[in-house]
Amino acid sequence: MAPERDEVTGKLTTGHVWDGIQELNTPMPTVVAWLYRLSVVAAVIYWVLMPAWPYVTDYTRGVLGYHQRVSVTNQVSEAKSRRADWEGKLTSMSFVDIKADGPLHEKAITSGKAVFGNNCGVCHGFNAKGQAKFPNLTDKDWLWGGSIEAIEQTIRFGINASHDETRSGAMLAFGKDEVLERPQVKDMIEYVRSLSGAEHDAAGAARAVPLFAENCASCHGEKGRGDYETGAPNLTDQVWLYGSDRETLWQTIYYGRTGVMPHWTERFDTPTIKALAIYVHALGGGESSKN
Repeated sequence: MAPERDEVTGKLTTGHVWDGIQELNTPMPTVVAWLYRLSVVAAVIYWVLMPAWPYVTDYTRGVLGYHQRVSVTNQVSEAKSRRADWEGKLTSMSFVDIKADGPLHEKAITSGKAVFGNNCGVCHGFNAKGQAKFPNLTDKDWLWGGSIEAIEQTIRFGINASHDETRSGAMLAFGKDEVLERPQVKDMIEYVRSLSGAEHDAAGAARAVPLFAENCASCHGEKGRGDYETGAPNLTDQVWLYGSDRETLWQTIYYGRTGVMPHWTERFDTPTIKALAIYVHALGGGESSKN
């Protein structure tokens, strides 16, 4: 169909018709046309100045010679230079002296918090309150001690980790290894529940008293309050890493437990580890009663 002039708008049509509707031959707005031309010019300028075109194994460098990797490297270097002074102090100063230096202590906590969020929060929770099988770091219940020095050692070398100086500790599989018979495991469950004041069968607990003294007291202590040297938990409080219900205690006593904390000494330098220890200790570190 030949182009016609639309009677309503006075504009020519393109000659295209859809269901009796003719398409107007409306040119691109002048502003849009100029913006398009400017975008083409800007693209050409960028192509000349900046890296833009890939080759098979390389790319054009551009007149400005900009290199993003070099830029990032320089930024990291500048950041390290700004941190060098206070990181040097963290490395050389004792925890007592660091705490006495208010601004330095605050800087360590801020830095440690960032490190914790990026590396530790996935297991301990970003609020550090723990989750199933991962301890709460905001209370006073610490398997290996909650002093800042003990926390630093745990972070640095880990628990049951691959480092030569890692802390080592495990709950034996008393049932699986046939140290205790199944009825004895059931009695032990009742005794362990009794230590923390939980509902229990008194007769079963009484039968387990000599079994506990013979098999468990060497780690957990005669009163079941645990031991920092072996990482044995306090059985007399209400803090249970895996749970205190009978089914969970059966799994713990019969099959054993072996928790793992990775060592960070190969990933973090000394000031980073000390800052992390300071932050974690500030969350709730301390010494609970174990005797």
